[in-house]
Amino acid sequence: MQAKRPERIPAASAPLSRRQALRLGAGLGLAVPLAAAWAGPAAATGSLRLAAAWQQEDGGYRIGVLQARPGQDAPLRAVHSLDIPTRAHGLCPLADGSIVAASRRPGDWLVRWWPGTPREPVWQWSDGTRSFNGHVIASPDGRLLYSTETDADTGQSFVVQRSADKLDTLQEWPTQGIDAHELIWDHRNPAGGVPTLLVANGGVPTAPETGRVKRALETMDSSIVRLHGRTGEVLGQWRLDDQRLSLRHLAWNPEGTVLGIALQAEHSAQPLRQAAPVLALFDGTALRTAAPAPTHLPGGLQGYGGSIAATPGGWAVSCPRAQGIATFGAQGEWQRLVALPEVCALAVQGTALWAAGLNHTLEDARSAAPRTHAHRSELAKARVDNHWYLAG
Repeated sequence: MQAKRPERIPAASAPLSRRQALRLGAGLGLAVPLAAAWAGPAAATGSLRLAAAWQQEDGGYRIGVLQARPGQDAPLRAVHSLDIPTRAHGLCPLADGSIVAASRRPGDWLVRWWPGTPREPVWQWSDGTRSFNGHVIASPDGRLLYSTETDADTGQSFVVQRSADKLDTLQEWPTQGIDAHELIWDHRNPAGGVPTLLVANGGVPTAPETGRVKRALETMDSSIVRLHGRTGEVLGQWRLDDQRLSLRHLAWNPEGTVLGIALQAEHSAQPLRQAAPVLALFDGTALRTAAPAPTHLPGGLQGYGGSIAATPGGWAVSCPRAQGIATFGAQGEWQRLVALPEVCALAVQGTALWAAGLNHTLEDARSAAPRTHAHRSELAKARVDNHWYLAG
């Protein structure tokens, strides 16, 4: 997200201990509806629900279910929320209505939560040998989870297979790189009838003792790696020519044939970062960058893609440092920048792109006249994290 976002929680909202988090998240019943009148399926008719993570104006962090009314002048509101000890990043809605959330890298917790029910959340804490990298996905049948994690001693990254019920580790596979971030299933390129996993190795070197502080960027090694979905066997690895472009967030085109990848530039020279592309495309055999922003765009795109989504019209990459959404055609050709202050989270409902900013959300953001949804009081000045996801 934007550099000006707080990198640590203020003292009044310091990270909770494991025991405190469990008490707050379950024993004290914070996983309850914020707006009971909107909580049931009948009340949600004609509405859009999004699983999201956000930071409150007071510095505290939450995950929850946000609701909007497509085609209506209705505000975005929080229907359910759960206080969490530190910042969350990627979420994974499951078929039973639960949500799995992974803490932002280097994170020390994973949680599965059932919004709007008395069921207690299930927490899993790192034992110090691994840190969570912010993303988790489910197996096609929903019985297993896969998270990207980093070894605290070596810095090497792994895909960790976990049970969906207890969140405990079952097996782990090296990603053949460092700083692994988002991962996604590839059903079009199975191995022995099993879907394969594509993982983005961000490639940015950090040290365990300094957390997210970047170092030795001249040694960056970002890649896309394909793993067998059952054994973790490496089936391929691809890199861009520009070593300073970090591959981070992933989305399939509607046909599931081309993978879009949001990029984050780590060039030492500011002009190179500003002019760097924010989108790469992978067709299963070749990896290439899409068009950079036109030179007449003041400040370029700042080389920072926060999230990515695909619609029938092409690609959208949120660029919070450029205060807008960069849009591209299906082949990666540049289209335009849609203004939205501090935009990051993107989601697609049908053909409409939903984008979250600081004070309002855009519905059908790629259209000539997007509809604006203000944020209700409980979301006032809340910062929605990089991602939100359609939820039942």
